Amino acid sequence: MLSLTVCLYCHQEHGVEVPRALASGPSALSLQKRCMLKEGPNQDVLIESFLSLGRVDHVTMVMALHPLDGPLPRHWRHYIALMAAARHHCSYLVQQHSTGFLEAGGEESWLSGLEHAPTKLHSLQTLNKLLAHRPWLITQQHIQELVCPGADPRWSLAELIHAVVLMAHAHSLSSFVWGCGLNPEPDHIGGYTFQPPSPSHLPRSPHSPAHEDAMEVEVLMKRMVELQQQQEEECTQEEMVTRFERERSESIPTAVVRGAPPDLVLCLVEEPEFRYEDFAPRGEQAPPTMRAQDYSWEDHGFSLVNRLLPDMGQLLDEKFQVVSNLTYHRMAMHEGVDTHTLRKALWNYIHCLYGIRYDDYDYGSVNVLLERSLKVYVKTMACHPEQTTARVYHAFWRHFRHSEKVHANLIVMEARLQAALLYTLRAITHYMR
Repeated sequence: MLSLTVCLYCHQEHGVEVPRALASGPSALSLQKRCMLKEGPNQDVLIESFLSLGRVDHVTMVMALHPLDGPLPRHWRHYIALMAAARHHCSYLVQQHSTGFLEAGGEESWLSGLEHAPTKLHSLQTLNKLLAHRPWLITQQHIQELVCPGADPRWSLAELIHAVVLMAHAHSLSSFVWGCGLNPEPDHIGGYTFQPPSPSHLPRSPHSPAHEDAMEVEVLMKRMVELQQQQEEECTQEEMVTRFERERSESIPTAVVRGAPPDLVLCLVEEPEFRYEDFAPRGEQAPPTMRAQDYSWEDHGFSLVNRLLPDMGQLLDEKFQVVSNLTYHRMAMHEGVDTHTLRKALWNYIHCLYGIRYDDYDYGSVNVLLERSLKVYVKTMACHPEQTTARVYHAFWRHFRHSEKVHANLIVMEARLQAALLYTLRAITHYMR
């Protein structure tokens, strides 16, 4: 029986077995046979992978759970995904989807550069770079240029929604891959080879004084309890906005810039110098904040996706709900802990970095619960994932389990995905009016 050695997340009716580390880091998580393919996987995808590689790789086993629906052909889906992953120099996903692209009948020449791909795919590059780095800049004009009758070539709205979901998912999955320091697959460049340690991998956490780690956990636990007790205290709307703006404009540096990405990634990227910039740089005029009450996933995005691409909205919503509600009721050495306030602070902090504000949320909680080293890690992983290093990974939550840090990574991944989708869906909504 095949087993999953790496799984994005697994939600089952009777709970989830706690991952057992086979090595000393999150790059070696194992869910083994507890995460079975019960939902009726796409057998063709599994068979093609096995015949090609002599095994079924980690990502294929998870992706095979998704039916082959939607308007885009499968080799195009893989190519769109690897175009998106290349924006974050994620050679792991680029190599995964390159293999899938060829297995689905794609032309090998496309992999040597974007200029060899069809013009229709190449036309996604502007939207791809904005989705990856500054989604708040996406406007109805970008949508119009792709779908209006005069566009050449023209995307249908259903095709475009499909492509947007693929790109946004690959961007956020790149954050997860870098954030967890996933090792290359055996057939990847760098897989099962003898080489010097790389900052892209996350080695064993350095030892730190046990009493300092324990104190860190106790302080966080105390702050969570205090915030839960203060929830009934009223705060003026003006103060709520002030706290959001203070959090949004806080100067949080990210990790050091990496070296040049491999050629297999660079040949698929246009304008590689285009990167994330703070939504509200100090001393500069910030773009308008997106207020959740004006455009939210629950009230607007969900129905639009389902209307243009049936069932996709439901699948995305279930994914968001699983990660938002996922908890082990545990924090480091403590059991029976209500982690709701911490999980919500993480989710809303990501949206804050992307300029999305919830009027009914007190952003003072973010500053209370997320200490600076955690903010550095989260911002790096969400906005500059290719810069994630072992140092920033080990600097926060030093007494927490690796599984708890991976749990935080899942929240970051899904919050980032939803934020990027919201800006694009809002632009599509404006175009359709």
